[in-house]
Amino acid sequence: MKYTTGILLIAAIVYSCSSRSQSAAPEKSKEIQAASKPGTVAVSTAGYTMQAKIDGKEWIATSMVPPEVAGRIIGYYKEEYIGLPYSKSNLVKGKIILLGEDEAADLFIKNGCLFKNVRGKIEITKADENSAEGKFYFTTVCSNTNKTFSVTDGFFRILLTKN
Repeated sequence: MKYTTGILLIAAIVYSCSSRSQSAAPEKSKEIQAASKPGTVAVSTAGYTMQAKIDGKEWIATSMVPPEVAGRIIGYYKEEYIGLPYSKSNLVKGKIILLGEDEAADLFIKNGCLFKNVRGKIEITKADENSAEGKFYFTTVCSNTNKTFSVTDGFFRILLTKN
């Protein structure tokens, strides 16, 4: 009887530990992927985040560069990235930033394109001393093929460092 109880106790402990490590696996994967790009941080539900649709296809960043480091709001998914202009003076709820020549957006996807003629908009939807959030969209043209790409339903959140 003692032997059977001992085996059941060990089995329960092993099962408990394995289910905890499986539930933490997605977060660990994000941390590892973020660490592979120096200067980036993993995205999270309460921290840094960026997502959009590129030509209707869901795109969700797995890591971001803090804007104080890059001077831009940059989200990465594998080797792809979206970059947006950053200025603390623009972080005011309701502020509209028109994207174009003066305020450029970047899009890098693995297709050999150099993008030009970016047109779109960023709207700051939340800003306080700890974080800022915004919505964005833009269109751009591949200079090699003249194909237009649309980035829609964009959203970002950045954390702000206190000075």
